[in-house]
Amino acid sequence: MAELAAVILAAGKGTRMKSALPKVLHQVGGKPMVKHVVDAANFAGAAKKIVVVGFGAESVQTTLEGQTEFAVQTEQLGTGHAVMQAQPLLKDFSGTVMVLCGDTPLLSGELLQKLYAEHKAAGALATVLTAHMPNPSGYGRVIRGTNGEVTKIVEEKDASPVELAVNEINTGIYCFERAALFEALADINCNNVQREYYLTDVIGILAEKKAKVWAVAAEDHDETMGVNSRRQLAQAEKVLRMRKINQLMDQGVTIMDPDSTFIDEEVTIGSDTIIYPFTWLEGQTVIGTGCEIGPNTRIQDTKIGNDATLHFIYAHECEIGDEVIAGPYVHLRPNTVLARGVKIGNFVEVKNSTVGEKSKLPHLSYIGDTDMGAGINIGCGTITVNYDGKLKHRTTIENGSFVGCNSNLVAPVSIGEGAYIAAGSTITKDVPPAALGVGRARQINIDGWVKRRS
Repeated sequence: MAELAAVILAAGKGTRMKSALPKVLHQVGGKPMVKHVVDAANFAGAAKKIVVVGFGAESVQTTLEGQTEFAVQTEQLGTGHAVMQAQPLLKDFSGTVMVLCGDTPLLSGELLQKLYAEHKAAGALATVLTAHMPNPSGYGRVIRGTNGEVTKIVEEKDASPVELAVNEINTGIYCFERAALFEALADINCNNVQREYYLTDVIGILAEKKAKVWAVAAEDHDETMGVNSRRQLAQAEKVLRMRKINQLMDQGVTIMDPDSTFIDEEVTIGSDTIIYPFTWLEGQTVIGTGCEIGPNTRIQDTKIGNDATLHFIYAHECEIGDEVIAGPYVHLRPNTVLARGVKIGNFVEVKNSTVGEKSKLPHLSYIGDTDMGAGINIGCGTITVNYDGKLKHRTTIENGSFVGCNSNLVAPVSIGEGAYIAAGSTITKDVPPAALGVGRARQINIDGWVKRRS
């Protein structure tokens, strides 16, 4: 494959978004729009990627740090002007330049591969990616000659009535041979309604010189959709979400109600897992085979083993082993690790803790900053008291221990292997292995107290 570079236009503010965040950093499918475009360019084989930044440049550069090079467009003077800013970074490059828009999150790498392949096969100096739109309003129109080659692209504000009737639109995505691109850019001007330097004028300049300008039409116009408003952001989210859900179902995952299930693009799920309604699976979450997830569950950046059952829970940045059963109303906070066969019941929160194999936290407990062994039973209402007002401290509970109901384990403290903690105890000292820890006041009954009180 010949050398390919991608220039991604991401300098605009996106005024219709009405946001302090640069438009291209708004998320679709769990990652910024511009990151989708960078990933598609990678898939298409772009060895060099340049993102043209402007509004919110620092935020965009931070998001894509180490993934691309950057050119800065200090004034937003149009798409042609934006591409000019990338020229110094391409001075030693002699291949094909693919120009992409940073606000097209539905664009696939496969489509870009097709565009590049047909551009090379046609021997064109420029190739436009087009789409046939049922309603082309708002888009520049692609005007073809009798031989099918592109003669010009006209922006809607500058189009004649005949040109406005054309429904083949310019997606803003192109392949150019590098030398032809920058020679033509040197000749464009801003004599138009917007007073901007249009990249589309390059097409007209090349056509006037009888250079071959080709066009490749996308089969699905949704794939080329640009996002310029919150409404369009929601539309793109829905398209991407259904694309992901259909992919998972084709791979053997049962999704009971796709319309009420939300799965980010980079989530992976094993076969024979069942996803119940009102479930959100986000970030880098990985789910094994044969699991039952949901309903009313949100999982972020979490690794889940096989045959786990999680319902009515919120889990983020943690690790859940095989055959774990958790829920309802469970909060698994970052750095929690649950080993095989752990059972967690209702109204339990676990944070920055390791829970060993087949240990049980049945209900109404807080386990924080704890190292817990295997085969442990935690009674209802147990709290590991990990914070002294200044520092966090850890609790250790060794294998086979039994913690009675309504107990407070005041860290730092260690419960030895096979030890018992009496119900209602506040434990402030280590309990040796196989010992009984009791930390409560002796009960006193005062006969006749009620009668005397009245």
